[in-house]
This record gives sequence, C-alpha cells and structure tokens, in this order.
Amino acid sequence: MYGLLAWTWIRAAAQYPVSMVLLALATAVVTGLDAAAIVLLFSQAPRIAGFGAPEVLFLYGTSALSFGISDILLGTTERLGYHVRRGTLDAMLVRPVSPLVQVATEDFSPRRFGKLVPAAGVLAFALARVEVAWTPGRVAMVPVMVLSGAAIFGALWVLTAAVQFVVVDVHGAGKSLTYGGGFLTQYPMTMFARDFVRGVTFVVPLAFVNWQPALYVLGRADPLGLPGAARFASPLVAAALCGAAGLAWRAVPA
Repeated sequence: MYGLLAWTWIRAAAQYPVSMVLLALATAVVTGLDAAAIVLLFSQAPRIAGFGAPEVLFLYGTSALSFGISDILLGTTERLGYHVRRGTLDAMLVRPVSPLVQVATEDFSPRRFGKLVPAAGVLAFALARVEVAWTPGRVAMVPVMVLSGAAIFGALWVLTAAVQFVVVDVHGAGKSLTYGGGFLTQYPMTMFARDFVRGVTFVVPLAFVNWQPALYVLGRADPLGLPGAARFASPLVAAALCGAAGLAWRAVPA
C-alpha cells in the first residue's frame, strides 16, 4: 500500500515534468550547501577536531544519505500534529490503510530524491580519498551503517509523530531530534562536550547513526572509551529503536 500511494503522488507530480525536475535539482543544490560549508571550513583549517577533510566528508556522506532515505520514506509524518489539530486525521482513521502509511506518503514527490544526489556524490568522493586500509569488514560496514542510520532516523520520525497525539504542538521539538540529529551526525563527535556525546549515545542514540561504525572504518579510538563491540552495535540499536517506535505508535489511538 505504501508503494501504491507513493506511486499515485509521483504520477500526479509527473503531470508537470519541468517543475518536477527543477524542484529535484533545487533540493539537490540546497542539500549540497551543507557539504560546501564543510569544504569552506577546511579552507581555513587543515583539521577539525582531529579529523581531516576526507574523514569529515565521509561522516557527512553517510549521515546525509541515511537521513535522506529516512526523510523520503517517513519525513512527512511530522505533519501528524497538523492533521490532529485540523481534524483531518479522522478521515484517515476510517480508510482501510494504516494512518502511518497515509501520512508518510502524503505529497510524495520525486524531488525528495534530490537529497540523495549530493550525499551519494560526497560519500563516493570521500571513500576514494580517505586513508583507510580497506578490509572486507570495513567495506561491508559502509552499507550497513547507512541502512542502520536510516532505520534510526526513521524510528525517530515515527516516535516524534506518536508524541504529537499527546502533545500536539511539539513539531519544533521533534525537528530538533530529526533534522537536528541529521546535522549533528555530519561532524565528528569530538567537537562536542563529553557529557553531550554520552547523551547522544545512551539517551538518544544518534552516535550509532554513523559515528560508532565510522570509528571502526576509520580506525579511530572512541573518546568515551566504549568497548570495541559498540562499533558494530548500530543494527541492534536500530532494531531496538524501531521496536520502541512501533510500540509507541500502537499505544496511540491510530
């Protein structure tokens, strides 16, 4: 049903092909400005928090790709509070499709895929230039961390949507976890205070989006001194967070 509804919105957008292409290009350009900001920073300093340009671009590429995938699939769930306030959620509840699927596919447009273009391009650029002794484990970790990160962000989208049934006007706070988390994970965690890093490791596990697996790929030590197993915990964290999101969603009236 998700694919069918998404395809319906895509066909509607395709009725205006020029507009669709221009919107996708504009989305790609705007998303790429984050990478341009990183390049600008490195024009003034050779390293940021002990990391070189290819390493930070690697973090950016994996984070932006994970966030882009989750935003495409579940980003519009942030509109749930709007539907609750306007009463339009009632119409979704009587349809034979999950309200989560209906909200997630609302206004589904090909322009969303523009977010993936700069992320994939920067990641490919960084992988070709980062100084890493590539092993089968490190190679396999790259797609694993991207997919696990997408699942973590996706779970956060659903969790913040479920909260909007209880606290309707929480849209801004939800964005601080989703969009804010997307920006946060583009940079080395060594930039931030240790207590803050502990918070995004043990409370809101954003560190498992790409930071912990990136430490393994880049051969770096963990500033918190966590055991080596933490580098491989992203799939387990993603599964646990998705389970929590599922329980939260089932606990609400929808």
